[in-house]
Amino acid sequence: MARRSHDVDAEGRGNLDDAESAELQSPGYEIFIALLSILSIVNLVLIYAIDDEALNYVVLSVNIVVSVILFLDFCLRFWRAPSRSRYLFRQFGWADLLASLPLMQLKVLRVFRLVRVYRLLTEYGARNVWRTVVKERAGSALLLLLFVAILVLEFGSVTMLSIEKSAEGANITTASDALWYTIVTISTVGYGDQFPITNYGRILGVVIIILGVGIFGTLTGWLANAFLSPSHDEAAEAAAAEGGAVPAPSPGADPLDVRLVRLEQLARLSTSGVLTEAEVASAKAEILSDR
Repeated sequence: MARRSHDVDAEGRGNLDDAESAELQSPGYEIFIALLSILSIVNLVLIYAIDDEALNYVVLSVNIVVSVILFLDFCLRFWRAPSRSRYLFRQFGWADLLASLPLMQLKVLRVFRLVRVYRLLTEYGARNVWRTVVKERAGSALLLLLFVAILVLEFGSVTMLSIEKSAEGANITTASDALWYTIVTISTVGYGDQFPITNYGRILGVVIIILGVGIFGTLTGWLANAFLSPSHDEAAEAAAAEGGAVPAPSPGADPLDVRLVRLEQLARLSTSGVLTEAEVASAKAEILSDR
């Protein structure tokens, strides 16, 4: 039977057993996938609730983008799973695969992933989730902005088309017009070949512009941080150099002294941000369990 941990601070993974700990990706990533799953189910409802071919075309177009992301998520989980058969049949991998296909009727299967994510995050612990998201705030913010961009693309296009298509002299009259306008506006390119002519359409355009500036500004900052920040090895060397490196234990040293030295080294790596809290807790438990 898989070992289950009940000591959050010692293990750093809440009440997850070994298989669940291997299944859990970054909490920020799991929340992102859960939000996409909810959006997929909402889109399924919209397809039947909206009696307009052009608006449905916008929803279906965004559904293709979401389906690609969900398929990549399935491939990642399948590749990283310690037991692929367990993932497919016991962790609802089959539902992930079917729900990633660009068929609206299958999106209801995302409910299985929602249930799974809720269970994993609940057993991981709210405090651990919050600490990990804050620790990995750059990556979590990037995923959140990606989800916001998808929302703006879909609902910005649907709303703009609803406002503009019946206006006299409008040039945003089809689904492709609305999608094109929203994409070039989010990206702050603004070709000017499509533009709103109504007051409400222009107000919506301003909102899309502001969101686009925020999205791409944050993306630029994330990329700069990713390329300019020191690597884990460089950070480890800096942490060791700061205040003097921790001396290595001599051969034949007392096992307790060896563990104390390793714990001090681990504390330096944690302080410098080289290791996440979960990694520190796992390494600490391993050190303390050595005999």
